[in-house]
Formats: sequence, structure tokens, C-alpha cells
Amino acid sequence: MQFEFSGQVIHWRGPSPFHFVRLPDDQAEEIRSVSSAVTYGWGMIPVQATVGATSWKTSLFPKDGGYLLPLRDFVRVNEDLEVGEAVDALIEI
Repeated sequence: MQFEFSGQVIHWRGPSPFHFVRLPDDQAEEIRSVSSAVTYGWGMIPVQATVGATSWKTSLFPKDGGYLLPLRDFVRVNEDLEVGEAVDALIEI
């Protein structure tokens, strides 16, 4: 499965601060329908992600009925991304 989407970079100040982009609800629902076949536990969904010219392997985080795409520091630096900025992303499950 492959999904293209846009969203804003958000900063989560949990025990380990991190940056994410939230997937649109319709795509999250589609992913949720196959999640039991692809999750490795805790609802995490492994994906290959691409933002701009940067690709990396990561896992979608389940959050409030949807999913968050983590943006690692090297992705934000390579793509010059700031909190609140719009991002176009591609994920492949």
C-alpha cells in the first residue's frame, strides 16, 4: 500500500520530544483496516517514508484513532523543515 499526503510538522513534548506529521483521517482509516496484518505490536505500522529527497524506514505511531509519521532529526535537517510547516510525504507499507 502506498499513500501520499500533506500535513503540518508538529512537535510532541513527551518523555522523548519528537516531530511528526499526522496522516489524514481517511488514509488512517484505510491503514487501520489492514493494521492487524502489518503491525509488529502496540499498533506500530512499519513503513518506508519519503519527504522531498529524503527516504527512511520508520513506523507510524497510533494516536487518537489516527497515525503519526515520525520525522527524525536528519529528515528535518536535510529538508529544512520547521514546526508548523506544510510537508508532502509518501509512505509505503
